[in-house]
Amino acid sequence: MRSGQSGNHQGVPIVGFHASHEQLAPSALLAAVRSAEAAGFQAAMCSDHLAPWGERQGHSGHAWSWLGAALQATSLSFGVVTAPGQRYHPAVIAQAIATLAEMYPDRFWAALGSGEAINEHVTGEGWPEKPRRDARLLECVDVIRSLLSGEEVTHHGLIKVDKARVWSLPSTPPLLIGAAVSPATARVVGGWADGLITVNQPVEVLRKVVDAFRQGGGENKPMYLQVHVSWAEDEDEARRIAHDQWKTNVFGPDLAWNLETPAQFDDAARFVRPEDVPGAVLVSADVHRHVAWLGELADLGFDRLYLHHVGQAQQAFIEAFGDKVLPELRS
Repeated sequence: MRSGQSGNHQGVPIVGFHASHEQLAPSALLAAVRSAEAAGFQAAMCSDHLAPWGERQGHSGHAWSWLGAALQATSLSFGVVTAPGQRYHPAVIAQAIATLAEMYPDRFWAALGSGEAINEHVTGEGWPEKPRRDARLLECVDVIRSLLSGEEVTHHGLIKVDKARVWSLPSTPPLLIGAAVSPATARVVGGWADGLITVNQPVEVLRKVVDAFRQGGGENKPMYLQVHVSWAEDEDEARRIAHDQWKTNVFGPDLAWNLETPAQFDDAARFVRPEDVPGAVLVSADVHRHVAWLGELADLGFDRLYLHHVGQAQQAFIEAFGDKVLPELRS
């Protein structure tokens, strides 16, 4: 069994905390994930961002630096969604993965995706079309797997590698999860990845993503789901938080993966109304409604649900969900 693997054999998912580098300073995010562990969250994850999705979010701590501190400060398992191939050379990613997995055995996984322009355009190389990005990712996956196996790698293709080797290796390679939003990508991910991570969408869409992953080779592999929620004690406040912080995240992939700056996302979102956001975020002041939503998502077969409260103030959410939501989901 690869490091970090978990199977949902009893139908009860692990419920984790998503640490949003886009919205909190690294120090505040570390405090939040420690609070989440104390409240009963069983795992954690984050995404690797160079820039936030909008200027009001206002942060973008370096995920890899932060992960070392977070793994040391808690006993949780952690994962990260990252994009090798442009901003990061795959040999650099392989070394980072190996170091965390060696230091914290069975507690780390990495999800690899084709990336977004908002994080990758900074290299000045130009942002490739999706087919080229997908082909580049598959080359990176092969390189990273070989390096994590202790091989010396030379590769000439969409990426170039010259006599690379990672010397400090974990005893067991960690899971390399595939990130996918669409059924088409999920089907490809089923063929190469150790598992799937996706994001909450309407149940009928998620069911197609799950089915495609399994049909593509993902049967009996773990599946993780990042779930955006907005909760407050008042319904209007929950809606206000969702609109204020997450209105830049309601767009489809054709737009979301190709805009280059937070200002461009803010401009694209200027006509997004509060009532438009619940399609991307589960918004309610009623914790029992959140339990019902999350239970429906768990029934699709996900082994882990990583909850992301889209507000910048995390403590009230952590306490309320730790007290009222997590126990109900586990029962």
